[in-house]
Amino acid sequence: MDYVNLGKSGLKVSRLCLGCMTYGEPERGTHPWTLPEEDSRPLIARALEMGINFFDTANVYSDGSSEEILGRALRDYARRDEVVIATKVCGVMRDEPNGRGLSRKAIMTEIDASLRRLGTDYVDLYQIHRWDYSTPIEETLEALHDVVKAGKARYIGASSMYAWQFCKALQLADRHGWTRFISMQNHLSLLYREEEREMLPLCREEGIGVIPWSPLARGHLTRPWNAEATEREQTDAFGRSLYAHAKDADQAVVERVQEIAAARDVPMAQVALAWVLRQQPVTAPIIGAGKPHHLDDALAALSLPLSDEEVGALEAPYVPHQVAGFR
Repeated sequence: MDYVNLGKSGLKVSRLCLGCMTYGEPERGTHPWTLPEEDSRPLIARALEMGINFFDTANVYSDGSSEEILGRALRDYARRDEVVIATKVCGVMRDEPNGRGLSRKAIMTEIDASLRRLGTDYVDLYQIHRWDYSTPIEETLEALHDVVKAGKARYIGASSMYAWQFCKALQLADRHGWTRFISMQNHLSLLYREEEREMLPLCREEGIGVIPWSPLARGHLTRPWNAEATEREQTDAFGRSLYAHAKDADQAVVERVQEIAAARDVPMAQVALAWVLRQQPVTAPIIGAGKPHHLDDALAALSLPLSDEEVGALEAPYVPHQVAGFR
């Protein structure tokens, strides 16, 4: 496993990040396909054995049980200073006016709640899950700065938003001397490349680490186009909304992945992830792993060099997509 700096910070992370939305008690939250704790722990342990030190979750995943499962597993299988724990804030946690969002009140409440669930005194990376249109960004940035100065987070990051919003946040932090975002967790895969227009160039220019979510397009890039839908695909309404357009072009991309994987005699997932790993300035794609071979495929992708001809073939069928995943 290689370890690289997250953006221009000094934080060293593995080239793969284990996304923990897959791990959570199925009866909690809105994801019936998640794995309960007894099924999640072996996968987290396997990720550590592979050298993954970077783990991403969120307060909203399975109503907080993802954080609980991850926290207990890391306490049992690793030392706290060996791992990089990232979590997120913004989504609905309680059915009351201040139970969501990025106000000072919400951030101060939710960081403490996340720390309790994770069983740790601090998180390494505290991320805003989305842009909060109901709260001034200055209020959010100052609150995040105070979280860092209180020792509850080492660094801060952001997730899917418009490039102009991220640029504004970076500029305001610099102007006021507040803690600056070091990472962007955005939506990027062979089936969704709209981030190449503005967000990726902005991150390159500003020294921001990129940790894409859904690099395998919710599994669409891991199996033939007409394969039977998985249980997750059947129940993941948000996932279906991400890939509801440009069906013909998307099918052509999936078929190119299938062709190159067959020629290389490797699983499709390795080819699709290898493409993401080539993109600049991608630091560590966030991989979901519900089975051991998902981790094995991700690790193998790190050593699968794609030729320029293969990359051209993979990219050629793509057509512009509607912006998706910002809300």
